[in-house]
Amino acid sequence: MSVIPAALATATGLGGAGALAGIGLPYRARIPVVGVLTAGVGVAGVAAGVAALGGGRWEAVYAGLLPLAGAHAAVDALAGLFMAVAGAVVAAVAVYGVGYAAGHGARGLGSRTAQAVLPLFALSLLLVPVAASVSTFLVLWELMALGSLLLVLAEHRERPSVRQAGVWYAVMTHLGLVLLLTGLALFAAQSGGETFAALRAGAHDLSATVRGLVFVLVALAFTSKAGAVPLHAWLPRAHPEAPSPVSALMSAAMVNLGIYGLVRVGLDLLGGGQAWWWLGLLAVGGASSVYGILQAAMASDLKRLLAYSTSENMGLVLLGVGACGLFASHGDRPLAALALAAALLHVVNHAAFKALLFCAAGSVLRSTGLRDLDRLGGLRSRMPATAAFFALAALGAVALPPGNGFISEWLLLQALIHGLQVPGVAVAVVLPLSVALIALSAGIAAAVFVKALGVGFFARPRDERAASAREAPPLMLAGMALLSAGTVALAVVPGLLGGSLDRAVGAVGLPGSGALTNSGSKVELADISAQLSPLWVVAALTVALLVAVGLPRLYGRRRRRTGARLWDCGGGAPTPRMAYTATSFAEPLQRVFDDVLAPEQDVNVTPVRESAYLVERVRFQHRVPDRIEHRLYEPVLRGLAAAGQGARRLAGGSVHLYLGYGFAGLIVLLLALAVGW
Repeated sequence: MSVIPAALATATGLGGAGALAGIGLPYRARIPVVGVLTAGVGVAGVAAGVAALGGGRWEAVYAGLLPLAGAHAAVDALAGLFMAVAGAVVAAVAVYGVGYAAGHGARGLGSRTAQAVLPLFALSLLLVPVAASVSTFLVLWELMALGSLLLVLAEHRERPSVRQAGVWYAVMTHLGLVLLLTGLALFAAQSGGETFAALRAGAHDLSATVRGLVFVLVALAFTSKAGAVPLHAWLPRAHPEAPSPVSALMSAAMVNLGIYGLVRVGLDLLGGGQAWWWLGLLAVGGASSVYGILQAAMASDLKRLLAYSTSENMGLVLLGVGACGLFASHGDRPLAALALAAALLHVVNHAAFKALLFCAAGSVLRSTGLRDLDRLGGLRSRMPATAAFFALAALGAVALPPGNGFISEWLLLQALIHGLQVPGVAVAVVLPLSVALIALSAGIAAAVFVKALGVGFFARPRDERAASAREAPPLMLAGMALLSAGTVALAVVPGLLGGSLDRAVGAVGLPGSGALTNSGSKVELADISAQLSPLWVVAALTVALLVAVGLPRLYGRRRRRTGARLWDCGGGAPTPRMAYTATSFAEPLQRVFDDVLAPEQDVNVTPVRESAYLVERVRFQHRVPDRIEHRLYEPVLRGLAAAGQGARRLAGGSVHLYLGYGFAGLIVLLLALAVGW
């Protein structure tokens, strides 16, 4: 028995055992047992993914598993990449989750329902890339969506906002399912089969209209799952309200499957398409990257900030996928391979640093009960390990060397810059604009994470709970240590992924992704790794020098000032209220992008009852709402509410009226049949 089926069978068995343990074991036993079994699911997924990335392939048909069609499974290098990423995140977060759930008692993530669903959700993250037919893919996709929904609602008894987030997530994810079902059903009907092999073989016989319609439908569904603008409304609600281990799994593993579906269907099964497909995807990616990071800059809720950062990073990945399809449509397949390699590498890098960021934010939340950066502060000295992990992950998120996010964004920029040689007016306009948007999002990302790290960890505490914070338990630190090790490895030796990316890109019919052919030269990940290693050495020496020189000077300065009484105009030492908050830190950016963000403010003056000239209270409220949500979703919701209120008049309680409805429906049906006949 080869590695891939054995690993998948092991993951399935461990996932089922974890679900049974979550249902049957008492509280004290179920959390560690479920955690170990869920970590085992992740390790098995890594084993299967690594085997596929090493060149292994596997296919199987289970005729009796699903009615009529059966279940079809297949694993290639592209599926293996997403399985390995999801498995690694699951394994580390499962270790972290044991320590996290143990502090909440038999509620929230520690409840029977959540503990039973967690290993099944982890298993679905691994199995979605394994599906090789429309029916199998849709069943696994829906199981993943339902599992994540139940986990988002795990803490619904503690906060009303959790229920609202669950409603938004349920509606958006099932609208996406309807779009996906419609697109894939149309694809299967026109191709004469529902297996991926049949779709791949029949795609070239479809008309351009059908191919374009299928792509638009599935692209809407997959970009919604990836949290791309404008279908991102569920993401900044569900991710902050879910338990932090679930937020890490959703943001670092689940959203990646939207990218997987887009690459699998758009590039593999449909075989690419016309340039307008990919120009639209580039527009969505560019809008998501800039708008997402702008909203993150305005957010003072730490987990909401990280959720919007996910939207930004998925936008960067969509830019890479869109550039790949655009270059392939113009016949430049080596350049398309490089763009796709950059996108897939950023998927890997984002999974590492975003899982670590959410876990660090979860440690802060568990210790202080706070997510509001305006009330946090002083955590560097009270939670030094968590602060160090957050800083490491933030370095990757801002895409500066030597962070792990730098290399993938650098490769993406290289692909877009070299793409200027591709002829066409649209290419000449879109690619420079895409480069500018990437640069803009990177600059704002630096400000966002300076705000999060500086205000949340280095500023003075503004709340008693932040002032009395304690470091996270050992198991939570162990999970974050595993994620930080992966983050550092991806930054120091990105060339280790070169061969794996070659095979993953080759799985969709493109040439090897390790190189960009340009006048006979090659730019390879291994070469980039060798060039970046000295940067780490220089950075380490710089940090060591600063520590060696700065600490004695700081210590000596403190000793000299101990007994001194400095003249301070009677002001005394500065208080936390005098320091920058997250809101004040973001205010200059808000002024620059005022027309895009459209902030709202309200001043309410309450006069004294006896006199209109004396003021009893002045209330000032300032907020920066999601403008897309305000302009796109709120009118739709108001229209649906009005339609619902109007529909109540149709149910007046009259039996004669209901019989009339039935008779009218029968007449319409007969007329439709007559016209069709």
